[in-house]
Amino acid sequence: MTKTTQKEEATIINEDTEEKTILIEDTQEENTLEETQEENKNDLIADSKDEKLMNFLLDGILTPPAEGSLVEGAVIGIEKNSIFIDLPPFGTGIIYGREFMNVRDIVKKINIGDSITAKIIAAENKEGYIELSLKEARQALVWNEAETAMKKKQVLELTVKEANKGGLILNWQGITGFLPASQLNSEHYPRIVDGNKDKILEELNKLIGKKIPLKIIGVEPKEGKLIFSEKNITQEGEEASAEKYNIGDEIEGEITGIVDFGIFVKLDNEIEGLIHISEISWSLVEDPRELHKIGDKLKVKVIEIENGKISLSIKALKENPWIDAQKKYKKGDGVDAVIIKFNKHGALASIAEGVAGLIHVSEFENESKLREALQLGQSYKFKINIFEPKDHKMTLSLIK
Repeated sequence: MTKTTQKEEATIINEDTEEKTILIEDTQEENTLEETQEENKNDLIADSKDEKLMNFLLDGILTPPAEGSLVEGAVIGIEKNSIFIDLPPFGTGIIYGREFMNVRDIVKKINIGDSITAKIIAAENKEGYIELSLKEARQALVWNEAETAMKKKQVLELTVKEANKGGLILNWQGITGFLPASQLNSEHYPRIVDGNKDKILEELNKLIGKKIPLKIIGVEPKEGKLIFSEKNITQEGEEASAEKYNIGDEIEGEITGIVDFGIFVKLDNEIEGLIHISEISWSLVEDPRELHKIGDKLKVKVIEIENGKISLSIKALKENPWIDAQKKYKKGDGVDAVIIKFNKHGALASIAEGVAGLIHVSEFENESKLREALQLGQSYKFKINIFEPKDHKMTLSLIK
């Protein structure tokens, strides 16, 4: 009984030992897995740190400035024909030879320690210096200033240096610019009767030496183009002056210019208005110069004000002849009318001052036949086919 009990106990102990052994082995496997995972984690952290360090080092490496770039540095040496500029961490820049001669007037004012901006013209010469140009840097900075002035719509006051048949030539910051005649305001625009280019040049030459307020409207450094405009420079002032007038006002003014499309009139010596050719008379006007001349004083009516610009009319001061014609004529009436003009649609015939009707070319076989049948200045009998006085519209047909 006792032996059996000892044997059973021994078996139990052995079983317990095996179980303990298994538990120990399992624990060791778990410890090994955890250690492996920890090592992998440490490796990832290390790799991440290495990557961050590499990126940091790469970020710290500056790209050397390329040819054409602007650089700034302190003057560290001035010799007879050279200037040396410190450009850390890339080395030393040098202005010498022709580049030195081009700016010798500026060099006289430069001292050791001065900070200057220059343009790279060679990244590295035989001596290992970075070749620089002070003149080209100055030009590059001026072009940048020009672009800024254009964006800000900055008003500049420049003196006219020369003139050609296309406009005026001016100088700004050492750059030659052009002011096209089309960009001149009404005061300076050459109003030549026949558009003769030689006469236009004569008028533009009168502006040489005068100071003109203008704005930059075009900057093209590669092509060396700087374009100016005088238009709308005084727009705020014009708008303020225009505010004193109202539509319907009747004012006396002086003719300051006559062009194909109308007449310019100065009002109260302040602002200029335009009478469009269609507003000169109720009658047909072919050439405003045949009716008026510069210096004439005349009464006008304000018919529109927009953005400081005033539109004027002479005919608005007179009674509309179509109102009277409406009382006298109707569709189907026979009338006497004088041929006053030929156009691509046919011929215009006037039945009263300011009231004209169209004889369409379709009334004849062709334009030649129409011109054979009708002559300028001659009176003929017509029939009114269409009559719409409110729209100033009338068509006629010849009574044969």
